[in-house]
Amino acid sequence: MGEIRTTNLRLNLEKPIQRQAWEYLQTMDKAVFKSYSQAVATALVDYFDRYYKKQEDPYLETRAREERFVQQIVTAVEQAMRDVLPLFLAGCLAGMGQSAGAIQPEAPDSKESDCVNWDFAGG
Repeated sequence: MGEIRTTNLRLNLEKPIQRQAWEYLQTMDKAVFKSYSQAVATALVDYFDRYYKKQEDPYLETRAREERFVQQIVTAVEQAMRDVLPLFLAGCLAGMGQSAGAIQPEAPDSKESDCVNWDFAGG
């Protein structure tokens, strides 16, 4: 059998943080956390990992929030493109089909028309 260490955990329910910890332990998902020991160990490792990383890199949390925000923007733009782009392109193609015969060349300026022989255009 592996090394097992036993420790006591005493929570003072008159202190808000300790009461909240107790309430979490009482309502934890037993399918995820098989025991108090697993829940406490997971919470401690997560807490201290973040604590020490933050000591090494004070901007770690800010950068992580920024990265999540940028990812939310990218996801929203991708979703909008999936929703809107096909409709936009269909509208453009439909508009091109309707106005293809209606496109008229611009009339040349009177100054330019004096200098250019427009007979080559079939006029």
